[in-house]
Amino acid sequence: MKWMKFRIKTITEAEDIIISTLYDIGLEGAQIEDKIPLTALEKEQMFVDILPDGPEDDGIAYLSFFVEEKEDGTLEVDGVPTDQDTVVSQIEQELEELRFFMDIGEGSVTVTETEDIDWINNWKQYFHQFYIDDLLVIPSWEAVKEEDKDKKILHIDPGTAFGTGMHETTQLCIRQIKKYLTPETELLDVGTGSGILAILALMYGAKHAVGTDLDPCAVEAVAQNMEANHIPQEAFEMMIGNIITDEAVQDRVGYERYDIVVANILADVLVPLTPVIVRQMKKGAVYITSGIIDTKEETVKAAVEAAGLELLEVTYQGEWVSLTARRK
Repeated sequence: MKWMKFRIKTITEAEDIIISTLYDIGLEGAQIEDKIPLTALEKEQMFVDILPDGPEDDGIAYLSFFVEEKEDGTLEVDGVPTDQDTVVSQIEQELEELRFFMDIGEGSVTVTETEDIDWINNWKQYFHQFYIDDLLVIPSWEAVKEEDKDKKILHIDPGTAFGTGMHETTQLCIRQIKKYLTPETELLDVGTGSGILAILALMYGAKHAVGTDLDPCAVEAVAQNMEANHIPQEAFEMMIGNIITDEAVQDRVGYERYDIVVANILADVLVPLTPVIVRQMKKGAVYITSGIIDTKEETVKAAVEAAGLELLEVTYQGEWVSLTARRK
């Protein structure tokens, strides 16, 4: 099996937003090359006491996306047949749109071919157990240490769906969910991915959760993570579909039903989502959003206020923003 490698030259500040943007056109599993020094936590997770000094950080980053090449030389992205030129054109179009509101550096795209690699499992060497405040997040292939057995533990394997808890946006949402959660909470998680936010809410005492996602891969990931965390089937209902545009999905999710709606999605999706999702919220319900790069904060604030929601809190982690609002 061979893979077509699409490599983008950019800057470190644009890594996350480019990865998130290209994920929406079906390009997943980015390989990141940069010279950003490792944090203390990253060094700890590598189980190495002393690391050699790396090169000086020059701000340049390379992001590589891999698309499987079929036996006849064709490509397939997100289940749709395509070709090299079309993928390059899509990438370049998305990059040009990003240039309107942020610096992405050179933004050039090169294409090469690479031999078969076990992409499904090789990433596991980089995902180790870690803490989010008092919560221990641990993958299935690692054992819980004796000293951690009395801790609150979330077992999470993202599989091919988004969400391990390591990203700043997920951690921002987790903290806000814990703040507003009650034993009677009905929670809606839009763009649930691996199910991490809904599962965590249930672990901390929510009554019931519903998750929606566009990616069918989320169904299996959610089921596996529910089982790993002993979440009963009736506690978490999973739906595939676009809640922004599909009235059947909106009807199935239900109206004025939820105490908390959480959406860890890109700002460009939150803008059209917000006026729609208000109808799913009870009066007084809380709307928790993240996935917002700091340059888009005011755009999402405007959408929240235009939908008639009262802004309660703005929290930050790194270059990412979370907005929490309430339906009046």
